[in-house]
Amino acid sequence: MSAPEFNPFNPEFRAHPYPFYDALRTHEPVHTTEFGMVVLTRYDDVSTTLKSADFSRDIDKYSTQATTQARQRRREMQRERTKSILNLDPPDHTRLRRIVSKSFTPSAMERLRGRIQQLVDTVLDAAHERGSIELIDDLAFPVPFQVISDLLNMPTERADEMREWSQIITNSLESTATDEELAQSDAAVAQLVPYLTSIIEERRKNLGDDMLSSLITAEEAGDKMTTDELMAFLVLLYIAGHETTVNLIGNSTLALLRHPDQAALVHQHGLNSQAIDELLRFDGPVQHTVRIPLKPVRYEAHGNTFAIEPGTVVLTSLGAANHDPALFDAPHELRLDRPNSHRHMAFASGIHYCLGSALAKLEVEVAVGTLFQRFPNMNIVGTPSWRDRLTIRGVNQLQLSLS
Repeated sequence: MSAPEFNPFNPEFRAHPYPFYDALRTHEPVHTTEFGMVVLTRYDDVSTTLKSADFSRDIDKYSTQATTQARQRRREMQRERTKSILNLDPPDHTRLRRIVSKSFTPSAMERLRGRIQQLVDTVLDAAHERGSIELIDDLAFPVPFQVISDLLNMPTERADEMREWSQIITNSLESTATDEELAQSDAAVAQLVPYLTSIIEERRKNLGDDMLSSLITAEEAGDKMTTDELMAFLVLLYIAGHETTVNLIGNSTLALLRHPDQAALVHQHGLNSQAIDELLRFDGPVQHTVRIPLKPVRYEAHGNTFAIEPGTVVLTSLGAANHDPALFDAPHELRLDRPNSHRHMAFASGIHYCLGSALAKLEVEVAVGTLFQRFPNMNIVGTPSWRDRLTIRGVNQLQLSLS
């Protein structure tokens, strides 16, 4: 590769971004795009930025960059809305995270293992009879969706609509989202919110032992979530609660199929936490996250100092950090026994470290581990296709024969 390039519209970049990350990290680790966005690809820069109080996650409030008038109008409208915990800074983020975190402890997630195993076994029994499986539609989507629905005690008769809404909404999170995609996301939210509102209202009258009931009644030091905060969190949970896991299951399965020696280890021993961390590092479902500096910040690279002004969009490349040879030896090799795989950035870092990480790892352990233990001789049929996205990286289709 000649000149380093961060071009999210390049099909080759989207299909296989890691060589592009390598070129950027080597030649321009602090890279300014033609749109004025700064891209960070070194592990240390990404880690420091995500942990720093000098940066905000509230893009709508602090970003001074908007590529179109439509995007600027939308940003101004968003400033008036209640934000999800994903886009909040302290002290609001601290308060909400303290309230909801009790529902996401590893021990609470571990209680779901039996149900997840039951769902996976049902899917794989049917696949065994057919002799084939389309991994995404048959396993990677329905199992996490059912798990999050069970967790919240949500109805599932509108699963197809939920999947469509979630994909439309996650598309809007892309830095490359068009004005049309942003409008489609707003329309999807406008349909989703009344649906969830009716469920919340009914649940307030009939509380149960599910997570939604716990969130409704959750209190920390006399503090409770407002109705708008609960709605924003529920939208995030219901969407992110399965969307990223779908892609993690797909990416992990494909990575193992392309590394038969590592797949053989999973067949023999299943997946442990270290192996799952390596799969997350190798090809994680979330490639980037954005921060906005609140004050002038500086990065050093190749003997130069790069001064970044407040309001600039800084894109921290999690995927690039996870392949930085300064930390990970032979980073483009999949090694399930990699001793420092736990240092990956797939769940981000700092105060916004993924709340659902324990659930995601459990679902991958059961779904992917069981798949390879039951079917050691799987083969890819045709050519896997990737979602045409930059931030959310995932296999769109993966047809497998199980002979």
